[in-house]
Amino acid sequence: MDFKKVVIAGGGVLGSQIAFQTAYKGFDVTCWLRSDASIERATPKFARLKEIYLNTLEAMKTNPMAYCRGLADSKDLSDAEIDALKEKVIAAADSIKFTTDWDEAFADADFVIESVAENPEDKIAFYTELAKHLPEKTVVATNSSTLLPSMFAEYTGRPEKYLALHFANEIWRNNTGEVMGHAGTDQKYYDQVVEFAAAIGMVPLKVLKEQPGYILNSILVPFLTAAQALFANDVADPETIDKTWCLGTGAPMGPFRILDIVGLTTAFNIVAMNPGSKDPNDIHYKIYHKLKKYIDEGKTGINAGEGFYKYN
Repeated sequence: MDFKKVVIAGGGVLGSQIAFQTAYKGFDVTCWLRSDASIERATPKFARLKEIYLNTLEAMKTNPMAYCRGLADSKDLSDAEIDALKEKVIAAADSIKFTTDWDEAFADADFVIESVAENPEDKIAFYTELAKHLPEKTVVATNSSTLLPSMFAEYTGRPEKYLALHFANEIWRNNTGEVMGHAGTDQKYYDQVVEFAAAIGMVPLKVLKEQPGYILNSILVPFLTAAQALFANDVADPETIDKTWCLGTGAPMGPFRILDIVGLTTAFNIVAMNPGSKDPNDIHYKIYHKLKKYIDEGKTGINAGEGFYKYN
């Protein structure tokens, strides 16, 4: 794997995390966004990530429980070694380039990770234009949460160099990298992406066949949907549902805390793809409108300062 210049398309919750983690691990990172307004909205996310990384590393000096697998290979680091990692955080934050220009972003890219909205039409439009600007060498991956790479491979103009690389939220802590090809993915490029995932501090998880939701979201999405259904049917409020789950299982957070981290817009886009979201008699219709109300009020999750919960 000889990737050097990596471009992340999209600066949302996960796009910003992927870009920051990749820069932290020493790659030349550009974040492509659709507009100057998108850059303005993304900037606070990157500032927040910088503070999280610095504060977590500082906490690791005195608290072994603060250790995050994506930040360091070992818990047993001296204060000087941790300070060196903090310098890498500062360098990463300063090095990431932002642009809305297609050629500036992609003309010399080794690897592109698409992290645009979880909407098939948006992704098709993106890939159709992207194909006009990429050099032959570029490998492309989607970070889609639920959509299959085979849905978009033909639009990339390089189906053999196209596959999926999916990350969990808070990737510096939950450092999974699910790698999933489609029938036309060349094994050579699959292996390169596995190597890249390890190079940025992830644990590569090889998905052996196409599966909507990969491994993680095949488990997580039904769980979150069940919680949202309880809320949409007025069985209980989000706080009570979360409390029930945490008390009953010992889990550190409940489904609505998780939704705030994932971002309500992503959850909304996923439920919107379900045909039931258009049927007033279907639970997905109720979930759709519950989420829409929060989003219309600007309560899109932790990055907005409020979702199902308020954040300082």
